[in-house]
Amino acid sequence: MCDCLVALPPATGTLTLFAKSSDRPPAEPQDLEWHPPRRDQGLLRVTHVAVDAHREPTLGVLVSRPRWCWGVEHGVNEAGVAIGNEAIYTTLDPRGFPPALTGMDLVRLGLERAASAREAVTVMVDKLERYGQGGTGHDGADRPYWSSFLVADPHDAWVLETSGTTWAAEEVTRVRAISNRTTIPAFDAAHRHPRQPVAELVDPRWEASKAVLAAEPVTVASLQAHQRSHGQSAAGWDVCMHVPGVEATTASMVAELADAPVAWCLLGSPCRSLYLPVRVGEPLGPLPAWERFAALGPQHRDDLDRLERWLADERPPAVMAAAAARSLLDRLGC
Repeated sequence: MCDCLVALPPATGTLTLFAKSSDRPPAEPQDLEWHPPRRDQGLLRVTHVAVDAHREPTLGVLVSRPRWCWGVEHGVNEAGVAIGNEAIYTTLDPRGFPPALTGMDLVRLGLERAASAREAVTVMVDKLERYGQGGTGHDGADRPYWSSFLVADPHDAWVLETSGTTWAAEEVTRVRAISNRTTIPAFDAAHRHPRQPVAELVDPRWEASKAVLAAEPVTVASLQAHQRSHGQSAAGWDVCMHVPGVEATTASMVAELADAPVAWCLLGSPCRSLYLPVRVGEPLGPLPAWERFAALGPQHRDDLDRLERWLADERPPAVMAAAAARSLLDRLGC
């Protein structure tokens, strides 16, 4: 489960804004990482398979990565391209397909190899068609799925939806939200799984995301509040997800896409953690581990809000923001 949103400048009045909530197994840690440009030789090993190395140096990328895999849940590169993915299910059963690329692999490949949203879609489609899609998307469990993607840069945004190696892409004109279902009309009509419980588990979150985007101007604050929102489902299948033992929001990001992109990055549950501002490409310093953020609870909200307000007002370097977060976690005993 996940939710992605984008608002282009006509809807924000300023910059393109991109948001992603990453819903994963509740105890699965993620790491916030900066990967500087590199030059690969020969084959590049991703989560399950190897792919041809990029002929040119990669772009530097700021990503949130589940610790067990090569791929990433979401990220922003130094050119201001942001990508997030969603698990979707279609009429094609992903079980039984051989290990290949995961959706998270495709997110990272697009970020590392593309300087625009349009180029990222081209890269991802090329890799999808060449290497296929398959293999588990979960550590220690055989849970494969297909993926949809929201891809954005300072000027453009695209939705890419897949079923195996079949795909469709649609350009975003103003705002767009995606969730764990097919949303491109023709692709949805042809490929939506007839028994997927989208009405109960997906559509309430998707409709809530569309409502936030309709309340213009869309802002960083409104997207952060949305990532923390509950009430879309009585069973915890909310934008800020809490389904014990099954699924939870374990990381989040709200990015300002520009020539010098800024990502507001969060580890743990959005309602029980805080967004740290990171100028893409700057040193991160020693970040607190995911487990420390995951140990926060509702009783810490006031302290987190005070620090988050200071971070929003001052926008300190990431090293300073990380130090402030470490100090607060120490004081809270987390």
